[in-house]
Amino acid sequence: MKIKLLFLICFISVASFASAQSKTTEALEKKHSDALKLFFYQNTLRMLNQKNDPNFDELIKDIEKMKFLLIKKGENNFNPAGYKQLVSDYKKEAFEEIMTSRFDGKNFDIFLKEKDGKTKGMLVLVNDKESLYVLDILGSININKVTDLYSTLDQSSDIGKQIQNFMGDNDKRDDDKDDDDEDKAEKKRDNN
Repeated sequence: MKIKLLFLICFISVASFASAQSKTTEALEKKHSDALKLFFYQNTLRMLNQKNDPNFDELIKDIEKMKFLLIKKGENNFNPAGYKQLVSDYKKEAFEEIMTSRFDGKNFDIFLKEKDGKTKGMLVLVNDKESLYVLDILGSININKVTDLYSTLDQSSDIGKQIQNFMGDNDKRDDDKDDDDEDKAEKKRDNN
């Protein structure tokens, strides 16, 4: 009986640690239920490495699990004050801001959570005028390679399509309107 109880306690402890990602990210996900949500484990990330690039394998070697959220700011009334509150909530969970950078017109804010000198969690917030991307990582990646991971996710055919479909609802309507305007202008020229 004691062995079964000990096994149950160990199993519950391991299960809760394995699923422990940021409470702030979980709350953000619940608040923005229409956000695009993707979950990755290391074996899922390896499948993105279609070119068998050893640099990519090195990049993801310390990622146990990653949650990706994409929130359309305009549709969710997500403003700069909301972003500041989000950062504050992450800091309350002992995440430290370690780097801010800019890449392809997007702001990257990187946060680490350490325990006993070892990185346990990492957050990458990618912020632009239209969207907020959240990468909540259980584990870590080389800080200098964050934009490489973002680019790989963005350029992956399957993930890229999901992101484009999610973001493209408005873009597609705008493109269709532009095409209609061009067709009307062409017909007008032909009639003259």
